Amino acid sequence: MSKTLQNLTRRKNITALQADYERDGHVQGTNLVRTLRLKDLVSFGIAAIIGAGIFSTIGNASAAGGPAVSLLFVFTAIACGFSALCYAQFASTIPVSGSAYTYAYASFGELIAWIIGWDLLMEYAIGNIAVAISWSDYFTAVLQGVGLGIPEYLTMDFLSASRGYAAAREALAQGQALAALPSNVQQAYMAWLQAPELGGIKLVADLPALGITVLITYLVYIGIRESKRTANLLVLLKLLVILLVISVGAFYVNTDNWTPFAPNGVSGILKGVSAVFFAYIGFDAISTTAEECENPQRDLPRAMILALIICTVLYVVLALVLTGMVPYTELAVGDPLAFVFAQVNLDVIAGIVAVSAIVAMASVLLVFQYGQPRIWMSMSRDGLLPGIFSSIHPKYKTPWFATIVTGVVVAVPALFMNLTEVTDLTSIGTLFAFVLVCGGILLLDQKRGAPVENRGFRVPYINGKYTLPLIMLIAVGLLLVYNGAGVSSFFSTEGGWEVFRHKLPLLGFLAVAAVMVVLTFTRSLSLIPVLGLLTNLYLMSELGITNWSRFLAWLALGLVIYFAYGYRNSKLGKPQP
Repeated sequence: MSKTLQNLTRRKNITALQADYERDGHVQGTNLVRTLRLKDLVSFGIAAIIGAGIFSTIGNASAAGGPAVSLLFVFTAIACGFSALCYAQFASTIPVSGSAYTYAYASFGELIAWIIGWDLLMEYAIGNIAVAISWSDYFTAVLQGVGLGIPEYLTMDFLSASRGYAAAREALAQGQALAALPSNVQQAYMAWLQAPELGGIKLVADLPALGITVLITYLVYIGIRESKRTANLLVLLKLLVILLVISVGAFYVNTDNWTPFAPNGVSGILKGVSAVFFAYIGFDAISTTAEECENPQRDLPRAMILALIICTVLYVVLALVLTGMVPYTELAVGDPLAFVFAQVNLDVIAGIVAVSAIVAMASVLLVFQYGQPRIWMSMSRDGLLPGIFSSIHPKYKTPWFATIVTGVVVAVPALFMNLTEVTDLTSIGTLFAFVLVCGGILLLDQKRGAPVENRGFRVPYINGKYTLPLIMLIAVGLLLVYNGAGVSSFFSTEGGWEVFRHKLPLLGFLAVAAVMVVLTFTRSLSLIPVLGLLTNLYLMSELGITNWSRFLAWLALGLVIYFAYGYRNSKLGKPQP
């Protein structure tokens, strides 16, 4: 039993990884092309961060929190910054592809590394499917705007069309008019009616989502240089559009719209915390490029922090412009940037914004389709997945098989399914990765009894011995003052198990927070990683028991695969030459 536990916690040797990198310029004999510089990495980060968040979710967040949502972007950036600093230290210490998977392997050991690797595969896949479907929606809307409509049964997934048709039939049977139904239900109804049949099965599929996935996968397949140039071009275009929105919109700002600044108080601002946080997830994708950077130990930390700062400034200024152009109550729309310009009769700018949303979505898809095969590759090189996943194309110098598998895993579900019910798994998966990366920094510091040996970037050490307990006391005090009723309701025993089970994630967070306060006080832990761990774990607790159940079910499936294949084939479990 002790031997099994020892095997589950076997770790990669950081010193050996650093020596391999310094000796021959790459790790484990890979022949990936080192071509990425600092500007390319910053571009990748911006491409991953500025996507659906700035073109859609910023509207609902502004409607809930008013102009004060601009402060929420700052607070969220600080919370993400804790994780970014931890990622930056790992990326500088271990310049290897694999992101949080590799970092966990070096700090927690093999079992936790497998869990986070399996989690990242889910996070990237579901996130990419959602982005491909959203891209298709924007693309077809723009085509319809210029009179080039595509049959609706070729622009909608099978599941949405089927559900929409059933809902419309039920409404029509109750005497409602089709024109009175929501537009998405009308579209689904018409798509199902007009779709041809084959063997009694309606041929409904989202072809634009398939097309963009195939195109992006092809770019990633043929090489990093092509992916880099495309990402840089797409980022340049969408930054120009955002600057256009800000510079033109500034002339239409009515400062009266900024009063009241926080109309719904703190609770209104915090309603947008999930949407605002999701606008930031993506800087971690930069770390998957480690083995294709010219100088990863220097450039990766800089790129992560620069991308976060640039995007935060753009988000804050944009939120102020939007809430200044029109009253915040009108911003609960799916396309707020285009909407505000339509309200001031600048339809040309609104059209440019709509087109730029297509560019933004494509750049996000490109970065994440690029990152996921590198995680497959890293897990394969360690023996936890079959060796073909780490096979490098002799001409294009890319993990060709892993790239193709990634394309198929995204393209097929995007063609036929709408995964709206499970898209929160992307968020919970990302937050879980952030928690482990922050925890990994703490663990490495404690194992060595001193700061991690690293000539590159290091998380600034701030002793949390007294600071963390003080922060927690202030947080509890503010909570009791401003939301005492909510606290009383949470600790109420009414409602039985059905109510109590929804409190389990937050109760788990409170237990971990208490343990971290004690450990920080007794061991003088570094404050920044601790705050990163706790903030991300709190956001995980807000995602609800349903998402936790799905997340744990996915991890359980991963454990079955690990013990069936990975545990037996792990290279760390075999005699080393």
